[in-house]
Amino acid sequence: MSRDRFERALLKVLKPLVIAFLFLITAFPFLYMVMLSVRDIQELILDPGSLWPRAFTLDTYVNVLTKQGFLTFLRNSAIVAVASVAVTLLISIPGAYAVARLRFFGRRQVHFLFLAVYLFPAIVLAIPLFVLFTMIGLRGSLIGLILVYIAQTVPVTVYMLRNYFETVPRSVEEAAAIDGCTRLSTIWRVVLPLSKPALMATGLYAFMIAWNEFLFALLFLVESRESWTVSLGLSQLAGSIEIPTTVLMAGSVVLTLPIVIVFFAGERLLTEGLTAGAEKG
Repeated sequence: MSRDRFERALLKVLKPLVIAFLFLITAFPFLYMVMLSVRDIQELILDPGSLWPRAFTLDTYVNVLTKQGFLTFLRNSAIVAVASVAVTLLISIPGAYAVARLRFFGRRQVHFLFLAVYLFPAIVLAIPLFVLFTMIGLRGSLIGLILVYIAQTVPVTVYMLRNYFETVPRSVEEAAAIDGCTRLSTIWRVVLPLSKPALMATGLYAFMIAWNEFLFALLFLVESRESWTVSLGLSQLAGSIEIPTTVLMAGSVVLTLPIVIVFFAGERLLTEGLTAGAEKG
């Protein structure tokens, strides 16, 4: 057997094994968390080493969603996350297109100044924002939290979309202009359909930031329980000695599951390019 055929045969065997191994070590913590969340606390105390429960129970989820108020927290997090994604993309799309296609003074400097926001740790901005939001009456408000998340995500989404917009062939846009499309209609009818994978990736990034963020949610909403997000509610469960481990795990599943669902729902757009038929630059 030649060396090439041997290497191909070896890779053919190792590839599924490596994929299975990586999947196992990645999925096992989440699986264990789910198994703990559907166990009775008495069974867990008597047999803490068992992975598979003898009997499944959903009482932990009923407790989390009703008694602990996670239905309200889920609603708040959904409002914050969806609004943050929508406004972030609304601002980032024209901004990224302008940096990618238009020529203006200071274009390169503006591009890198967007990322300069991340030179400052979040805690440095927390106190000034706390004082500002207190003065203008936005502390304890979901609107204030949405504004903070938009400011956090817009710079990096502009950077991500700008890099993708530069890969869209100029000839496609020129053809649209010849057909009578304005700059805005070219973006809407040509650039955005070809950029769906990038839009999905940046939207998912903004969604994850808004859904999981804890520092600013704690700083601005801690005094207003009815406005808490899921991450803030979960920290309250983790800090209470009266909350059973099974209920805490159920809260963790409730926090994690929407991200998993959104990722798998958009996985096709994240992995396949929709530029089929366009000129490749």
